[in-house]
Amino acid sequence: MSTATATAPSLTSVFVRLKLSLLRNGLRQSSGRKAVWITSLVLVALFAALQLLGLIALRGHAHVGAMTVLLTVVLAFAWAVVPLFFPGGDETLDPTRLVMLPLRPAPLVRGLLAASLVGIGPGFTLVILVGAVIATAHGAAAAAVGVPAVALALLVCLALARAVATANVRLLTSRRGRDLALLSGVVIAVGGQLVNLAMRELGGLGMARLEPVADVVRWIPPGSALDAVRAAGDGAYGRAATGLLVTALGLAALLWWWGQSLTKLMTAPDSSTLGAASTGRDTARGAGRPGLAALLPAGRTGAVMHRTLRYIWRDPKTKASWVSGLAVGALVPVVNAAQGMSSIWFALFAPTMLGLQMYNQFGMDGSAFWMVLQTIGSPREAYAELRARALALGLIAVPYVALVVTGTAAFTGKWWQWAEVLGLSLALLGTLFATGAVTSVLAPYSVPQDSGFKNVAPGQGAIAWFGMLGALVGAVLCAPLVGLDIWLHVAGAHDALWTLLPAGAAYGALAALLGLRAAAPRLASRLPEILTAVSKG
Repeated sequence: MSTATATAPSLTSVFVRLKLSLLRNGLRQSSGRKAVWITSLVLVALFAALQLLGLIALRGHAHVGAMTVLLTVVLAFAWAVVPLFFPGGDETLDPTRLVMLPLRPAPLVRGLLAASLVGIGPGFTLVILVGAVIATAHGAAAAAVGVPAVALALLVCLALARAVATANVRLLTSRRGRDLALLSGVVIAVGGQLVNLAMRELGGLGMARLEPVADVVRWIPPGSALDAVRAAGDGAYGRAATGLLVTALGLAALLWWWGQSLTKLMTAPDSSTLGAASTGRDTARGAGRPGLAALLPAGRTGAVMHRTLRYIWRDPKTKASWVSGLAVGALVPVVNAAQGMSSIWFALFAPTMLGLQMYNQFGMDGSAFWMVLQTIGSPREAYAELRARALALGLIAVPYVALVVTGTAAFTGKWWQWAEVLGLSLALLGTLFATGAVTSVLAPYSVPQDSGFKNVAPGQGAIAWFGMLGALVGAVLCAPLVGLDIWLHVAGAHDALWTLLPAGAAYGALAALLGLRAAAPRLASRLPEILTAVSKG
């Protein structure tokens, strides 16, 4: 009598199929999402191809080894940071969805790591690493070392992303995540400007400047793997073996950390929510202290402004967006002035970044928008709601824009342009507020609150991009003020440029007023559609 033994499927293959199913089903949700994904794939593939050709063109350069080592370390850093805040809707990055399953950490780590190989990001990273090896490898020994070097470097990047995400998933999915969201905004804003500055310096001084830094980071995984390729090409086989070993040990340490984090995540209670509803001490502390509310207008206007400002201060994603906008708006003119491009016109980044905060006004309300809906029964009440929200944003944006323009004028010494730049900045801020109000009504989308990894609900990515096109319309609406500025310069009427300040302020206020009035009747008539759109997350 024969007994058939049922063999359970490999957990690794299950997770790979799960990742493919999530990707396939996500694309089936809407044609807009499929179009965005295909467009992203094509653009990333083209960019990867250009990077590959550039790396191949650098083959034989005296300092290409230093550049590839640094490039690999930067890739690893990007994998540690970028998927944490911009994961593109990858549901498998959140291991809390698996806490009820009887899975042991070791097989789970292997399965999730294999699933991480599926996606646009891993493919792009693989192409860059292959190009780095081609640029560095000389001889059969270096080519042979390049194969495990690419594999180790890719696995280190993926394991680092997963380990960091797992260690922070409870923080990101709780209200305490606002602190990390705030930090992420600063890091992204400051880091982007530092990278821009470094690339400009590198372009002027050449790759020889990379050697001192590469001498340090070549011992940091996964840079040590790429340095092993260079060492093998030079005949230093001992150093090549050491480089591969250092990367392998780094990978083992990351996998151990990841496993420990998974064990803690699946066995320990969520301390971020323990006792949250039992004490009520925060309510007692806040009682009898109206604070900002006492300075705001009475009635509906003050209540809506207070609610909007609380969102900015308390909601993690809203806070991150504001911190990023404030940081970029202030850093761009300073960084460019430090590089010798002392143009006061870079201060226009400030109204641009803060004007964008007016877009998708109802997305952060989510399903709670039904409470707002109950208070809007006419275009007049809709206008009062939109006006109060705009006033709350303007309470921060107008002084900030004036401060950035004044600071940029002081930093560059071009005080004679202060009035015209500030006037155009206020005009741009007003037109962005106007178009932001209209697009918030015509193209609302949900901002999911149950995940720290998504900023747009599945299937609404195309709507979000369409809404942001309103910023281009806002910039075009400033054409009359720009034309007046150009005419005054051409006519030589420099003494009259100061008139752009009151003209820009009045133009911006009028544009914002007209935009709010245009959006109000549409808001009153589209309340059910907006509620449906912002409740999808």
